[in-house]
Amino acid sequence: MPKGATGEGKGIRVAIVASEFNYDVTLLMLERAKEEVDFLGATLGPVVKTPGVYDIPLAVKALFHRADVDAVVALGAVIEGETQHDEVVMHQAARKLVDLSVEFGKPVGLGISGPGETRLQAQDRIENAGNAVRAVVKMVRRLRALEG
Repeated sequence: MPKGATGEGKGIRVAIVASEFNYDVTLLMLERAKEEVDFLGATLGPVVKTPGVYDIPLAVKALFHRADVDAVVALGAVIEGETQHDEVVMHQAARKLVDLSVEFGKPVGLGISGPGETRLQAQDRIENAGNAVRAVVKMVRRLRALEG
């Protein structure tokens, strides 16, 4: 573990799915999420890149079928356009991610910012990738405690 690491994530394997759309933002989110996995002492599982946020649930489902993945962090930036497309993408992706989490009994960290944000607002929310990692680590620990 790195110096200062908490060890809170010991024994927890976290996969990450990151959208390539708006990659100037999501690449930084991906790096921040990896740092947080390391800081918590968790193990970084597979990292999967999807074309866009709308594609993330399919990758999450594939990862949830793996016994060596305890949780997945979904990363993306849904920036406002000239139509309501950003709202459709975000709402559908978020809804499906919740459905998958409940179906498989594994947490998904929603590290997707938007909809309705500007590029500058998306850049200001890069740190939320770390929050998503912390959330899934906490949920895995709490679910394991419930299992006894």
